Amino acid sequence: MPYMDPINETHVSEPGLLVVDVAAADDATALAFQQLLAERWATATAEQTTRDAGQPGVRLRCYLDLRQPLTAAAVVGPTTEPTTVRP
Repeated sequence: MPYMDPINETHVSEPGLLVVDVAAADDATALAFQQLLAERWATATAEQTTRDAGQPGVRLRCYLDLRQPLTAAAVVGPTTEPTTVRP
């Protein structure tokens, strides 16, 4: 991909290390996705997105370490309240 920097070998030097490149329509979507990752795994997050001339949307790169144990909240996952449909 011409618009992303090359991946540094250090970031994938061991099993369980990932580089995640995200492309999204807008900043809010990209940062929300990154936050979901960060809530589950050790993540080096990006502070902002980038825009590439001539390319749609925004991009960001974050680094995950799947070797870290999941927190209890991440294992259970988010909860949702049932909705009531009223006639």
